[in-house]
Amino acid sequence: MTVILEGYIKVPVDELETIKNNLDEHIQNTLNEDGCLEFTVEQDGTDECIFNVFEKFRDSDAFDAHQERVKTSYWGAITKNVKRVYRKHSR
Repeated sequence: MTVILEGYIKVPVDELETIKNNLDEHIQNTLNEDGCLEFTVEQDGTDECIFNVFEKFRDSDAFDAHQERVKTSYWGAITKNVKRVYRKHSR
């Protein structure tokens, strides 16, 4: 059963440039993960500090592996102050 996570992150304004400068690498690293079916993070058109997120993984094992990788990655370190608002569901 696929796992889908959707929502947004809200980045503190003083960390915005760091996040933007490292976002492409984070996206590419995630797309290269085994079991990643779709992954998009796009800056909102009305609030520059909000990034809309959509993730789709083959199953819960692939999703969990992604979560663990991110926790120990550079991306995980630079986004520790980011507010995350997500909804996770399976299909």
